[in-house]
Amino acid sequence: MLPYTLIQEASDRLKKRVRRTELIHSHHFSERFGFPLLFKCENLQRTGAFKIRGALNFMTSQPREALTKGVITASAGNHAQGVAFSADLLGVQATVFMPESTPPQKVQATKEYGADVVLTGRNFDEAYAAAVQAQKETGALFVHPFDDPLVMAGQGTIGLEILDELPDVSAILVPIGGGGLIAGIATAVKETHPHVRIIGIESKAAPSMHYSLRKGKITEAPLTVTLADGIAVKRVGRNTFPIIRDLVDDVVLVEEEEIALAIVGLLERTKLLVEGAGAVTLAALLNGKAGKLPGKTVCVLSGGNIDVKTISTVVERGLVAAGRYLKLQVVLDDIPGSLAGLATEVAAVRANIFLINHERRSLDLPLGKTEVLLELETRGYEHIQEIIGHLGRRGYEVDVVK
Repeated sequence: MLPYTLIQEASDRLKKRVRRTELIHSHHFSERFGFPLLFKCENLQRTGAFKIRGALNFMTSQPREALTKGVITASAGNHAQGVAFSADLLGVQATVFMPESTPPQKVQATKEYGADVVLTGRNFDEAYAAAVQAQKETGALFVHPFDDPLVMAGQGTIGLEILDELPDVSAILVPIGGGGLIAGIATAVKETHPHVRIIGIESKAAPSMHYSLRKGKITEAPLTVTLADGIAVKRVGRNTFPIIRDLVDDVVLVEEEEIALAIVGLLERTKLLVEGAGAVTLAALLNGKAGKLPGKTVCVLSGGNIDVKTISTVVERGLVAAGRYLKLQVVLDDIPGSLAGLATEVAAVRANIFLINHERRSLDLPLGKTEVLLELETRGYEHIQEIIGHLGRRGYEVDVVK
């Protein structure tokens, strides 16, 4: 198990080096859920994520001679920046292995902190294997992203901060990738507040901890593409697994559309920019996955390093999932005024045309017909049904485009 004293020591070590992030009460979501909800905003942390805590605690705990050949690690992005920042602070060289699919924003940020970046592998696990091999060849100090007591202890300082500001907290929701974050927080919290529920959240596209707990042993899980790339690992930590098994009350899975909705909700309702891995905690609440919670609840927003291209995709998916964006394919008679008539009917049900594409050349269309693709801004699922019903009653052939 992780000694509680290690977390206390990490708190003292990091006190003046990392940001004590805000614990923000959300009036909107508290009213929506019927209990006080607060966000622990590690998306506002230095380097944009909680990972700096573990990386810096690990590296500042080492004797100076251990750092002479530099440090090496593997990361999907946030740990990379934490290690790079810490190495720059300590004046040592860092080499980071990252998956080829890592968002460019995370790669560039890591380079700007002075690290050498090697892009390799399809996912974190393949990048990790390459980093381990390179460490053997170079003798650099390996900084594990999650499966090290000092790294877990650094992450556990988040739990101490939550208890300090909110000693009557009832439940804490924490994202799970390899397990270092939730292992540290669970240890920090359960030591003095054993009644607090600790709930872990994974993406259904990367359910390694859920699989492992169900099997009763560490089990490799298949990965698919996920918005929560920061927590997409095939295999959880050998050291983190028993801590989570013994201290975490539940682990639940969320879908991609639920994550997208959470990101959009945080942007609109709290003005917080949060990446997919950080938004899974709110996603679990929005869809009732976390069960009935007893009182004051904290969602850990673990990071905010999301690139602009991903934001655009996420916002669109979130709007679709919320029923606020609709694509329709409509077949019209190819005569003057048909398109204007369709636009008039759309306006009659108070839908706003975001984009329109008029296609006459498709071989699938009968002669004398034309096809229109409409992208509409809508107000929810009831409004969508109103639009489809209205157009149908007006004699239009309408198909919803997924």
